[in-house]
Parts: sequence; structure tokens; C-alpha cells
Amino acid sequence: MQAILLALALVPLASAFVLPEAAHPENRDVYTIPYNDALARKQLLFAAGAAYGTQPQQCLNKVFTGATVRRVIQARCDVNPADKCLGYTAVSPNDKAIIVVFRGTNNNVQLILEGLETVFEYHTPWAAGGVVSQYFNDGFLNIWNAGLKDDFNALAAKYPGYQVWITGHSLGGAMASLAASYITYNKLYDASKVQLVTYGQPRVGDAAYAKAVDRDVTNKFRVTHAHDPVPHLPQQNMQGFTHHKAEVFYKEAMTKYNICDDVDESEFCSNGQVLPDTSIKDHLHYFNLDVSDLGYSNCANVKV
Repeated sequence: MQAILLALALVPLASAFVLPEAAHPENRDVYTIPYNDALARKQLLFAAGAAYGTQPQQCLNKVFTGATVRRVIQARCDVNPADKCLGYTAVSPNDKAIIVVFRGTNNNVQLILEGLETVFEYHTPWAAGGVVSQYFNDGFLNIWNAGLKDDFNALAAKYPGYQVWITGHSLGGAMASLAASYITYNKLYDASKVQLVTYGQPRVGDAAYAKAVDRDVTNKFRVTHAHDPVPHLPQQNMQGFTHHKAEVFYKEAMTKYNICDDVDESEFCSNGQVLPDTSIKDHLHYFNLDVSDLGYSNCANVKV
């Protein structure tokens, strides 16, 4: 998996970064749910990792008190019927939170298709605005319409005062971005109570999509790690893909962070890293844990 991801990542790196923009403090986001390092470092990281496994409840038990997985849904991702995208819902009464999670890239064939379809091929209009990757769009909507929508609506009706936490790693982060946009644009839940936190999320759509997310999703945080190349895919100048705000950038040790929320793409975060110094390890590891291995092991050997 690492070799294929590296090959995919290196294709656009020669032109993956745009020229630096000046900081615009007057454009900084105003949050109703500020970024919480402890939440991103533990609970949501384990929730995102759990999607890679067969027993997500075991991972949630490590970092939540009384959280329960409600439904796990798989749906076809692409032209290969064996490739499945996955999402699940959970509820944490102790945190007063509904949790929606999407799985990242699950195998090598799926990764190749993701790269080809996202970078080189098809885009599709997005209702909230702009165009997005056809692959990300189809993966999200297939899971959503296979039962995630019904389960989310049921949880929203049962727990109307709870926050909604939406998360995912890599491909899962892209689908989480679409989910947050869909839920807030269609007013399925109070946007002030929705929080999006992703890890190593690639670019999902064009500048108009980024602006739509900036407009509708009040609390959105793209966590990036040092030299992770995936947040710089697909390359911006070839496809016109642009990140939405706000990037939360951690350097190698992931102890301190910088929030870039004045512009969609900022040289004060990961865009300021020197090329071609990229690291697949930085994509696989967040907060010193291999995100997918959390799930593959069902968090059995992880000390919290």
C-alpha cells in the first residue's frame, strides 16, 4: 500500500503548491465549537481508525465512556464491485455527541482507482456549490443512501441537542467533508452544533466547493501532519481543486499546532513545507499512531 500511495503522491508534487498568500486576519473563521486538540488527538482519531476494522466498538471503548456504535454501512465505491466504501454512526451520551465516521482507502486497487478518477478523470456538480471528485461524490452518496441517511436522521430526531462530530482519515476525510456540507446545506441539523475534523484529507472539489463549505460548515478542521503529501492531491493548478478552511497543521512530533483559517490555502501551514520532502509515513501516522492499524487490530494492543 505504501509503495502505491507514494507513486500516486509523487505525480503532482512538482506543482502541488500555489504561490504564498498574505495572511488576512480579518477573514478568520468564527467558531461555535473551537478546535479541541484533546478531542482530535484521542476520541476522533480512534473513531476514524476504528472504521478500518471489523469491531469499531472496541476502539470506541478505549477512549469514550458509554459510546455505542449504532450502524455500520458498506456500499460500492467504484467500478470494481469488490471495493467497498464504509461509514458508521455512533452516539456518545457522555459527550452529548452523534458521531459519523467514514473509512479511508482500504486496499491497493481501490487506491489506484481513487487516484485516477480524482486526479485525471471525472468531476460532478455539488448541490451546495462547485464541482467535486466523482469518486468522492459516489462513495459518499452510496453510503448515505444505503442507510446512513436514515440512521443519521433517526439519531438527530432522538438527540436534537447533541453535537454532531463528523470525521475520517484520507479518503474518509474527503467523504466526511462532503457529509458535513450535505448535512448543513440541506439544513438537516443546526450548523452551529456540527463539527468536522479530518486527518490527511485530500482536496475534494474546486474553489466554489471550498467556498460553499466555508459558508455552510461553521466548525471545520483539516488536521495535517508535517510532510503528508495527500493533502496536496489532486494538484491545485491542474484540476482547480482547492481546500476549504481551516487547516490545523502539526509538525513532526505533533505536539504544537498552527490553525490557518484566514484563507483556504496558506503557506503558514502545510503549503509552506519544502518540496519534494514528503513522507508517506506522515500520512499513515497521526499523533504517533498508525491510523489504519488502529482499526485492523481493533485497537487491541493500543495503550491510551
